[in-house]
Amino acid sequence: MSPGASILIVEDEAAMRLALSGLLKKEGYSVTLASSAKEGIDAIEDGAFDLVLTDLNLGKGGSGLDVLAASRRAREESPVIVITAHGSERAAVEAMQKGASHYVPKPFDNDELKLVIARELDRTRLAREHRLLLERVARDQGLGALVGSGPAMRRVFDTIARVAETDLGVLIRGESGTGKELVARAIHDRSPRRARPLVAVNCAAISADLVESELFGHEKGAFTGADARRIGRFEAAAGGTILLDEIGDMPLGTQAKVLRVLEARTFERVGSTTPIRTDARVIAATHRDLADEAKNGRFRGDLYYRLRVVEVVLPPLRERPEDVASLAARFAQELAARLHRAPLPFSPGALAALARHAWPGNVRELKHVVEQASVLAPGDAIEECDLGLAHAAIEGDGARWHPGAQHAEARRAAIERFERRWVGDALAAHGGNVSRTATAIGMTRQSLSQKLRELGLRDKEEE
Repeated sequence: MSPGASILIVEDEAAMRLALSGLLKKEGYSVTLASSAKEGIDAIEDGAFDLVLTDLNLGKGGSGLDVLAASRRAREESPVIVITAHGSERAAVEAMQKGASHYVPKPFDNDELKLVIARELDRTRLAREHRLLLERVARDQGLGALVGSGPAMRRVFDTIARVAETDLGVLIRGESGTGKELVARAIHDRSPRRARPLVAVNCAAISADLVESELFGHEKGAFTGADARRIGRFEAAAGGTILLDEIGDMPLGTQAKVLRVLEARTFERVGSTTPIRTDARVIAATHRDLADEAKNGRFRGDLYYRLRVVEVVLPPLRERPEDVASLAARFAQELAARLHRAPLPFSPGALAALARHAWPGNVRELKHVVEQASVLAPGDAIEECDLGLAHAAIEGDGARWHPGAQHAEARRAAIERFERRWVGDALAAHGGNVSRTATAIGMTRQSLSQKLRELGLRDKEEE
C-alpha cells in the first residue's frame, strides 16, 4: 500500500463515484473525482496522478479508453485500472492491449479492488525506485562497466584514471569474480591504445605445454601438431594491450620468457630464432598474493616487481555491501536490454537478502543470481524467494560461509522437494502399499521404506 498516493476516479454514475471516493479515502489515498471522460482528461493534463481508476463506459463525450490514452501520454508509468460492466470482456481486453494494467468487472468486491490498487501502486513504486537507482548508478557510481561508491572502489577508479594515459605495467589483484578483467578493459579504453585490441589470455586455462605457443606463437613443424605458422597473443596485441590473466598460475619457465619480453621488448615464436619486436602494453591479473608466492619460490620475484609498477587491489563484494543494490540493478537492466523487455524491480525483501549474503563468488555470483531471478521470477518484481540464496550472512570483517555450502545446500533442498513429491504421489497412487509402490518405481521394498523414513513420509513400515 502507498498511503497518500494520488488517485483519479473517472465515473459518470454519481453514486458509484461517491462510493469509490469514500472507500479509497478511508485507505489514506488522495482522491480527485471526474464525472466524464473530458473532466478526467482535463484533470490528467493539469497534474500527474499515481493511479487512474476509470469506468470504460462513460456515456457521451468519450470513453475510458480516451482517459487511458491521456494518462499514458502524460505519465506512462502510472497504472490505469478500468472498471467494466458485465459482458464487456472484449472491451476490457482492448483496454489491456492499449496499456491498462488491470480491469475489474462489475459488480466488484471492495476488498478485491483495494488489493488490486495497492498492488499496482507498489509495483510502480518499485519500478520508479529501480529506475532512479539506475540513474544514480550511471551518474555517480560507475566507471564503464565497473560500479562502486565506497572508498575502496573510489581508490580503484582514481588509480585507473591516473595510470590509463601512461604505458606503465599494472598488476590487478583480487579474488575470483571481483572484475579484474573489467579493470583491464577500463584502463585500455582510456589509454591512447584504445583503437588497438585488448588481447586477454587466461594463463590458468592453458596447459604448460602450450602456454608458450599461445603467448609467442609457433612456426610450422615446431612440434607435433604444428601444421602451420601461428601468431601468438603478444603479436596479436601489437600496438594494443595484452592481459595476462591469472599470471600466478604461469609455469616458472614461461615466467622467465615473459620477463625477457618485458625487458627487451622482443620474443621468438616457438621453433624460430628470429626476434620479433613488441610494443604491447602488459597488464597482469591474479587472485594470488604474488609477494607470498615469490617468497616461497612459486613465482619469480624479478617478474613480480617488473609487473607491479602500479598495483590495483579489487575488494571482495562482501567488503562493499553498499554497492550490491547498484550492481544488481545494473545486471537486471543489462539482461532486460538483451531480452528486449522491461527490467524487473527488486522488492525490499529481495534487496535486504542481497545485502545480507556474503557473496563468496563475488560480483560474478551476484550477476548469475540476478540473471536467473530475472528470468524465473513469476511476479512483477523479484522477491527474496526468487533469488535462491542459501544465506551466508556477512558478519564483522568476514563471512560465515564454507566453500561449496551455498550451492550444495540449494541442490540438496531441491532434490529433497522433488523426491518427497514424486515418492508421495507414487505411494498415493498405489493406496499406500509400499511393496506395490517399490515395484512400480523400480526400487526394492527395503530401499523405499528407508527413503520414506528419510523424507518423513512414513514413521514405520507398512505392508
